[in-house]
Amino acid sequence: MPASLIHLVRHGEVFNPDGVLYGRIPGFGLSELGHRMASAAADSLTGRTITALYASPLQRAQESAAPWSKNFGLGIQTEERIIEPTNAFEGSVKLGARAIIKPSSWKLVANPLKPSWGEPYVEVEARMLAAIGDAWQAADGGEVVMVSHQMPIVTVARSVKGMKLWHDPRKRRCTLSSITTLRREGDLFVEVDYQEPARDLLANSVDTGAV
Repeated sequence: MPASLIHLVRHGEVFNPDGVLYGRIPGFGLSELGHRMASAAADSLTGRTITALYASPLQRAQESAAPWSKNFGLGIQTEERIIEPTNAFEGSVKLGARAIIKPSSWKLVANPLKPSWGEPYVEVEARMLAAIGDAWQAADGGEVVMVSHQMPIVTVARSVKGMKLWHDPRKRRCTLSSITTLRREGDLFVEVDYQEPARDLLANSVDTGAV
């Protein structure tokens, strides 16, 4: 029996004191606050029937999935397709406007609608929806949790609403440890809920490094 709901969960705050655009760089795990955020997200669905748990292979996602594993007695299934997108500026520190000022970077910022600096939105959309569809179909009923990253989750949320995929990264609706919930209706997924279980912790958090 397919899943009744798919919960797309963003990871918690990452320990990143230097403000690195970490992307897929290994070794970026959760901060102490990030672990509290991840626990808050998992605790927010206590009592629900969660039957499967997936996470991106990156450390911050795996660590954010750990409270879900503990709370619901589930193993973490690593899903490569819900990983952070590639980004040409990965490893940069305090990038800001330098990407526009530096001539060698102009070709990378030439088309923000694609975007030209990393994995195209349409490719992120395709792999995310494929992973979500497979998880929905493979479920033994109940609800599925998939721990991923900001840009992939935002891309899915915009896709299921029929919105343009390109957007201003500064205005993304996908805070740390937020939960975007989908339901299958006919042949399509639709968004049915958005929660911020770690809202009380956000004021003291630093959300840098996402691509």
